[in-house]
Amino acid sequence: MARRCELTGKGPMSGNNVSHAKNRTRRRFLPNLNDVTLMSDVLGRSFKLRISAAALRTVDHRGGLDAFMAKAKDVELSDKALKIKKDIAEAQATA
Repeated sequence: MARRCELTGKGPMSGNNVSHAKNRTRRRFLPNLNDVTLMSDVLGRSFKLRISAAALRTVDHRGGLDAFMAKAKDVELSDKALKIKKDIAEAQATA
């Protein structure tokens, strides 16, 4: 299971642990991923996604999954999220 957000593409970063004596050892900064169920108003169904806490706040700020997907860049989305975005766009075009 990849440690990568399905909506923003945020993944692990690397850096240093720095001790009081300034000794540096490499470490990883992992994203704060959560398993959530998001509801699409256009499609009328829910989707289970593994997204970061920052992405969840952004989804709420933009007004839901449909509005987030409308502005999302395709290169950042996972394959599963791209399929959801395509389904939402088709449903909005027919409505």
